[in-house]
Amino acid sequence: MKRLTYAAIAIALAALPVKAEELTVVTAGDQNMVDYINQYLGPLFEKTYPGNTVRAVGTGPGDAGSQKILERFDAQSAAGSKTWDVDVAVVHEKFAGPMVQKGYLEKYRSDIDTGKLVTRDNANNALGSNVGGYVMPMFNSQTAIAYNPAVVPNPPKSYVELVDWVKQHPKQFGYNGIKGGASGVSFVMGWIYAFGAGDANNLMTGPFKQEETTKWGDAFKSLAEFNKNVTLTPGNAGTLDMLNRGEIAMGPVWVDMFYSWQANGQLSPDLKLVLPAPGMPGQPMHYVVPAEAAHKDLAEKFVALATSPDVQANGIVKQFNWYPGIDANFVKPKLDQATWNKLFVDITPDDLATKGKPFPIAPYNDAILEAYEKSVK
Repeated sequence: MKRLTYAAIAIALAALPVKAEELTVVTAGDQNMVDYINQYLGPLFEKTYPGNTVRAVGTGPGDAGSQKILERFDAQSAAGSKTWDVDVAVVHEKFAGPMVQKGYLEKYRSDIDTGKLVTRDNANNALGSNVGGYVMPMFNSQTAIAYNPAVVPNPPKSYVELVDWVKQHPKQFGYNGIKGGASGVSFVMGWIYAFGAGDANNLMTGPFKQEETTKWGDAFKSLAEFNKNVTLTPGNAGTLDMLNRGEIAMGPVWVDMFYSWQANGQLSPDLKLVLPAPGMPGQPMHYVVPAEAAHKDLAEKFVALATSPDVQANGIVKQFNWYPGIDANFVKPKLDQATWNKLFVDITPDDLATKGKPFPIAPYNDAILEAYEKSVK
């Protein structure tokens, strides 16, 4: 009789619903980041793991948004909180390193199936900081050279070829310097990678060496000469506008912005992209899980779903024209041919793997911008 009673109790307990959990996701970035989680990723997760809910909180665009997340972690660490109020955070890459160094993050990537689908170096090195295992890229943004194939049927495949092309086609290449938007900054960093006499790899991975900053003189002299034959544009959008109006034939752009403008009719569908050797910088946004997260297991499931080939294809690529955080070759089977051709024919996954560069680590980045101001008029 006692055995039956215990069995009945066990059956009754098994029939009770599992306690629902609310997963808190805090994200830096524009409002579209919050909307993506609240309107697409969150509902998908709740359907996949019934009974659980997702709440997204935005901290604002740009570095300031990620800084607020870091300050939130600082405060909870200083207070000695055993359970933090963030389960998953989405941060810019420059903040991932400090978070790892302060011991704020869980080393979780090897615990999720999608961890092995990441191939780009920026998942291991974030502007000179070793973040391997602590981050999963949500997406990769990338800069490239947009061009009009009616005017440029054979676009330059490298910075060296671009220099020759600009000499032959003065004022047909346009970029926005270093103050009108990050696509221009990216172009300048790529120039130093291509023509600087120092160690380009050291600029990207560190450690900072003061002597490296003395090896860019000839590169900046050649950039000053190059600039005599280019058109300076008023910003990221300005470069696209001038391309669309035919005022320039080539210029550096953000790839996602380029395709979004084409999708909504702001940009001619005939314009194309090329990523010149040795490469140009882009940057990821990273999913991180705090070491003191209240729902670590659920957080890992959330990131695994968010970085699965299905979600990377239908969310990241189709909705935003971002490059996936995982290797694009794993995403290809989930995309229709038209979408794949739009995003990965001009710039292939191999191009991204070999020529998609990180920005220099912060002290080199600052030194290059300062040198540009002094040397390039």
